[in-house]
Amino acid sequence: MRRISVNKTAVETLFVNHFVDGILDPEKEMLGPVKDGGYIIANTAPGCWGPMMTPSIKGGHEVTKPVYVEGAEPGDAIAIRIQAITVTSQATASGNDQMIEDRADGDGYVAAKCPECGTKNPETVIKGIGMEAIRCANCGADATPFIFTNGYTMFFGENGDVGLTLPQGAAETIAEAGQFYMKTPEASIQNPVVTFAPHDLVGTMARMRPFLGQLGTTPSRPTPDSHNAGDFGSFLVGATHDYKSTQEELETHRTDGHLDVNRVRAGAILICPVKVAGGGIYLGDMHAMQGDGEIAGHTTDVSGITHLQVHVLKGLNIKGPILLPNVEDLPYTAKPFTAEEKRSAQQIADNWNVTKIEESYPVSFIGSGPNLNDATDNGLKRAADFFGVTIPEIMNRSTITGAIEIGRHPGVVTVTFLAPEPYLTKTGLLDLVKTQYG
Repeated sequence: MRRISVNKTAVETLFVNHFVDGILDPEKEMLGPVKDGGYIIANTAPGCWGPMMTPSIKGGHEVTKPVYVEGAEPGDAIAIRIQAITVTSQATASGNDQMIEDRADGDGYVAAKCPECGTKNPETVIKGIGMEAIRCANCGADATPFIFTNGYTMFFGENGDVGLTLPQGAAETIAEAGQFYMKTPEASIQNPVVTFAPHDLVGTMARMRPFLGQLGTTPSRPTPDSHNAGDFGSFLVGATHDYKSTQEELETHRTDGHLDVNRVRAGAILICPVKVAGGGIYLGDMHAMQGDGEIAGHTTDVSGITHLQVHVLKGLNIKGPILLPNVEDLPYTAKPFTAEEKRSAQQIADNWNVTKIEESYPVSFIGSGPNLNDATDNGLKRAADFFGVTIPEIMNRSTITGAIEIGRHPGVVTVTFLAPEPYLTKTGLLDLVKTQYG
């Protein structure tokens, strides 16, 4: 039995503002428990870049401490309804990254080290601003494992609708008060990314549509949070640090909580596999906006408040997450049919003796792997296995009633299609899907 907090009485609403050090460890104490059907309200810390330039954080991100959900057992699933996402940061910085080889043992996200004194995952202090400001607390050396190859500082509008990239002077002003402008939660230990004051893009306007890059359940073995997926997780295979893994172990234990799928936003439902008692719901890596693929490797990491509702689905036995996006986020071919479209189909059926037209609803299976081809294969297999049909059938349905869309390059995709009502009834998903798409 995984440990939970001292207070064993399940609560209706749980407020979360504590974080892990980058490692999702199923043996460590969880928060909660929260009731089945209860709510989680979390103040999350920024994702990639802040933790990446804080070498004492061992996982590449700084996600919330996992929450125990009452009644969730391995083999179940937890449906997470995203009620609301609110960005609290006023500014952030981001861009392409370059790892400094002598500041890590192969993986700067997990195994950072000081290039001078050799301290592993050293504590750091901030001295000034710019890309040499993060210093080893032990010897004073420049210790950030990553720097920008092309970066920007962005400030957000008061209406939460757009962001605008800033020139050098403004970026440096924000860098001097990074935690203030990023509204970093009090319990967070990350260095604010705006400290670097990048300003390669100036005057670029971008629309805001916040979502969670990290949302899911705790893996069944200790795992760096950013590596809880098939693509970044592949870095663990054959690694030399403490969290090395075999491919079989990765497939067995990961839960694909590191999604970076921009459709994981307010209004969506994410159904997550349970691999440890209580599930261990965690979240973070909120982004202000991102195009499909996150092709730069990173996007606008922000602090924010997220409101979730959780429901246990007994015995669902899914291998990875299933997403029920907002209708407007579905591929054109996967949107629910209108009454007029159904009348047209019925005319064809009447003319050609089709006795019954399928009643179907959208579902979106997450697939991940070392590259996009492997991720697609993984998503197709997860869908086929779940519904007990062949992969070619899922390929056909995804082609004519859905799409394969990139979540994150190099290896997270969504396999979306219209699933027949009998398939959803047999697997126990019909009521939830009809609630979402009605």
